[in-house]
Amino acid sequence: MKPAVGYVRVSTEGQAVEGVSIAAQRAKIDAWAIANDHALAAVYSDMGLSGGRADNRPALQAALDQARTLRCPLVVYSLSRLARSVKDTIEISERLDKAGADLVSLTEKIDTTSAAGKMIFRILAVLAEFERDLTSERTVAALAHKRSNGERVSGKAPYGYRFEGGAVVKDNLETATVAIIKDFRDEGLSAAKIALKLTEMRLPARGEMWTKDMVRRALEAIPGESGNEGGRS
Repeated sequence: MKPAVGYVRVSTEGQAVEGVSIAAQRAKIDAWAIANDHALAAVYSDMGLSGGRADNRPALQAALDQARTLRCPLVVYSLSRLARSVKDTIEISERLDKAGADLVSLTEKIDTTSAAGKMIFRILAVLAEFERDLTSERTVAALAHKRSNGERVSGKAPYGYRFEGGAVVKDNLETATVAIIKDFRDEGLSAAKIALKLTEMRLPARGEMWTKDMVRRALEAIPGESGNEGGRS
């Protein structure tokens, strides 16, 4: 049987939401291995770690090293378990590809062992880049509209962005922080608890202490996220 390496992750020790718990992820990976005639050499797990960055997850790095050494597929339940950043996801895929290894994401049905899988993965990367560009354009248009109507416009760009030569561009460090905030929010943490975690992690807050209102403003910078905090505090 051909080898494969599995990787699973939860962002909090107690996370047990159906479909993303360690057990649920492992069951899906086991089923894929059996169906595709692969033997799992190992399944690595990161417990209680956010997906905002790839370089601070030791189990992920170990899984990547073994998959590259064996030149075999790295199998994950979903891309969200692998990385929150499109940039990190693409870099991980490229590292595997250069070593003759592959990436399999079960939720998105991405399997780079096939030409079609490679194509889908690259299309997703292009679409993600396109969405980032659209977000920047929408932000610029919204600010211009407010100015034309005589509305007061803050001298600060929304969190995750910065002004550069009259345009609004992504701030990489703040964008990574927004991804971590969304990760915590998806786990059910309140804005107040997220603020405490961000402060503990010493993530950038534009010279201020993190507060629940700052967390909400950061979430509002994500298209479709405005108001999702509801009545949480």
